Parts: sequence; structure tokens; C-alpha cells
Amino acid sequence: MSGAYDPNNIFTKIIAGELPSHKVYEDDVCISIMDIMPESKGHILVIPKQGSRNLLDVDPHVLSDVMERVQKLAVATKHAMNADGILLRQSSEEVAGQTVYHLHFHIIPCYVGQKRGSHVSNSSSNDELAAQAELIKAAM
Repeated sequence: MSGAYDPNNIFTKIIAGELPSHKVYEDDVCISIMDIMPESKGHILVIPKQGSRNLLDVDPHVLSDVMERVQKLAVATKHAMNADGILLRQSSEEVAGQTVYHLHFHIIPCYVGQKRGSHVSNSSSNDELAAQAELIKAAM
């Protein structure tokens, strides 16, 4: 492991309601929000509420509970966004592309004939993200 978990990260602030987000789903285990730098239309994040740095230090029981939600959200997202497939991504540590050190999963809809954008260079409007969040919620 390359460092200690920082409980003051951006995702803990979103979970606590201290920062705005376009919420798709929430229960006692996790929260799911629209990614503000989406690689494709409907890109969401699933974030466990229990803090861990990444996949390498998460409690296995928490991981199991979160993965049930990841699957449920992936199915709903694929349906709601009319996607042809889903890319699930989780990065652990900087060398693997992790930028926020709180475990999270990317659910990225994929479309035939359409390239995904770059995560750090794309952004969507609040209106687009809000509309997509509502579509995914309705599909659940």
C-alpha cells in the first residue's frame, strides 16, 4: 500500500452531503453519483460509505455488499442509457490511474461505433448529468 486512508477526501464530503452531486442511488452501503468528467453518456461512480483507500485495503464483507450494488447499477445504467455494453473499472494506486484515494467503481456505458472520451478532459453540463441520473433512477 502506498499511503494511509485520508478520511477528508472529496468522496467522504459528497457522502456527507457537504459537496453537491447528481445522486443516482444511495443506501446504507454506498452512494452512486454521476461522474462529472464522464468518458461516455451515463458514466457513474459507485462509492462505498465505509472508508478505504482502494481495493487493496477494503474489508472483504464491504466489498461483497458493494459489488451487489455495482451489478444492480450496471444493469440499470445499460438499460437506461441504451448502451451496448458496460465497462467496469477500479484503479488502485497512482500508477494504475487512481486519483481519488477512496475506493470507488466506474460504471461506463459503451456504445457500438463510439469511442470513449478521456476522463480528465471531458465534462458534462449539470442539466445533462441531472437528466441522465433521472433515467438511471427510473430504470432501477
